[in-house]
Amino acid sequence: MNGVSASLKPGTEASFLAARRLSNLKDYWVLTKPEVNFLVVISTLAGFYAATRGPLDWVRLLHTLFGTLLVASGTATLNQLMERDADGRMRRTARRPLPAGRLAAREALVFGLLLSAMGGAHLAWAVNPLASFLALLTLATYLLIYTPLKRKTPWCTLIGAFPGAMPPLIGWAGATANLAGEAWVLYAILFLWQFPHFLAIAWMYREDYARAGLKMLPRNDRDGRITSWQIMASAIALLPVSLLPAWMGQAGIVYLVGTLLLCLMYIYAGARLAAARTNALAKRLLLASIVYLPLVLALRMLDKSSV
Repeated sequence: MNGVSASLKPGTEASFLAARRLSNLKDYWVLTKPEVNFLVVISTLAGFYAATRGPLDWVRLLHTLFGTLLVASGTATLNQLMERDADGRMRRTARRPLPAGRLAAREALVFGLLLSAMGGAHLAWAVNPLASFLALLTLATYLLIYTPLKRKTPWCTLIGAFPGAMPPLIGWAGATANLAGEAWVLYAILFLWQFPHFLAIAWMYREDYARAGLKMLPRNDRDGRITSWQIMASAIALLPVSLLPAWMGQAGIVYLVGTLLLCLMYIYAGARLAAARTNALAKRLLLASIVYLPLVLALRMLDKSSV
């Protein structure tokens, strides 16, 4: 027994150990990046629902979401393990469980591998092999390609957008065991949405990323002009792509009008950042991106065509 616990009374020692276990549970929860997983689950749900013809298979849906959530949580854990040194050099991530020393690397490795393996196996057993394959492909490309590239080239943002847009495909595959053309429209929406979202984060924390040696912004772009053009180009391209479900007869007028307004809001937020390039406007763009995606996906589900 260590010196701290030895000096505690029995009742106090039990409370201390309980508090420590609760703290560990919270740290494991932080490793899974629940704020990111919320968007993963919403995107997977949208893909599953859009693919469904006839009554919704709630049991298969829950299995699809559960397995995808496990794989996403394992991916987030292993990502933090791989980037623990960089996280320790950044102010906004230095207090994460691994760089702060509250959890050991071995604990995170076992936890991440266990979640990932359980998620992939669950999807293969309870849903179908295609959904499992897509989820594990997302994990592999995110960890083995995107994560190492963050230290080498700003092109990492483009590369990372490919696995980042996979959740709707996993959902679609979960519902149908195949990938129709409509599934790739959802994929394209998520693909383009990511650029303003992540570039806003990269601009807000550009000093932190530079301190950690992560190359998230274009080279020699100290004034943010190139970053701003990238944000605007992707936000403008997102407009026609987001409206494709309505033009293809997959969604109705409610989706068309609502998504048009949301796209204009997103473009406006990007244009304001392009004009001034301040951290405050980058934060507003980030908030606009967080509002945009769940609402567009919700509209896609609520106004789905019955054809």
